[in-house]
Amino acid sequence: MSVTSPATSAPVASSRFQGRGALLGAGLVILALLPLLTGASPYMLGLLISALILSGLALSWALLGNLGGMVSFGHAAFFGVGSYASALLAAKLGVPVLLAIPLGGVVATLSSIAMLPALRLSGPYFALAILAYAQIFRILATELDWLTGGAAGLQRYPGLPTLFGIDLADRAGSYVVVLACVVLFAVVYVLLRKSHVGTALRAIAESEDATRVVGVNATLLKSWMLFLSAFIAGVFGALNAHIIGFLEPDYAFSGVWSVMPIIAAVFGGYRSVLGPIFGAVVIYLFDQVIAKSLIPVGHQILLGIVLAIMVLLAPNGLAGLVRRFFTKGQFNKTSEKSHAGA
Repeated sequence: MSVTSPATSAPVASSRFQGRGALLGAGLVILALLPLLTGASPYMLGLLISALILSGLALSWALLGNLGGMVSFGHAAFFGVGSYASALLAAKLGVPVLLAIPLGGVVATLSSIAMLPALRLSGPYFALAILAYAQIFRILATELDWLTGGAAGLQRYPGLPTLFGIDLADRAGSYVVVLACVVLFAVVYVLLRKSHVGTALRAIAESEDATRVVGVNATLLKSWMLFLSAFIAGVFGALNAHIIGFLEPDYAFSGVWSVMPIIAAVFGGYRSVLGPIFGAVVIYLFDQVIAKSLIPVGHQILLGIVLAIMVLLAPNGLAGLVRRFFTKGQFNKTSEKSHAGA
């Protein structure tokens, strides 16, 4: 029977932390270089921008599911509200676009207050309740034609501006803006997960009743996670609106914005930070570039098959596969050093 001393375990923990930090940095560098690796064609840049929008949405979904312990089927609600709020603020009140985008996230957060009663529910009941809210917001956007343009939608509102001589409305500029937002919220996610709040949230996910006994206000913390997730989703909805230049209820509140983040997060590994980001990029590009070319009509079938295979073979997603590969490599190196020392 062998006993691991603290002196031995500390370097191992530090090595693991450094390894994860290096992996995170390498992942972000690869993401930043994707346009160069793909030749930076306008078509591919457009696909990558859409993939990153989905990455941000998947990250917001994973944050709510991983830290908040709540599965949402209605993130289209936050995405759509953020889209319309930012577009209307810019078009009707003249708010600068770069200010309207975070304000769109704020409005999405305020809309999530209406969902607080759903926190009394858990599991599939909470997920279905949030789905119902998404449908309510879609109906409101359709019926309030004096404000939203109704079923015809909005078309005349500002796009991304020019900043320091850089045209952010250009695809390269839009890519940089969306990527910066993805990186920013990924860092926020990491810091939150490592904080005392993150520890409390993980404990709530394990046993909410037990954490209440020791004085943790589980409802308050879950509410904050809902607010933060809604804000992030709203920001990416606003970004998407100013990039594409048009909005209509069936698009802004489409079920795609609820389903695809789940698929991307599960495929990539929703319990990690990079998993939802790269899962979204891989899934979206696979769907648009490969699946659509093979099966133009009903290409989602291939998407479902790929997801099913990933869940069966690697339940922790892409992040789990990568972690397993690096852990195996580190284990082999440690074993070689141990034998050499012996």
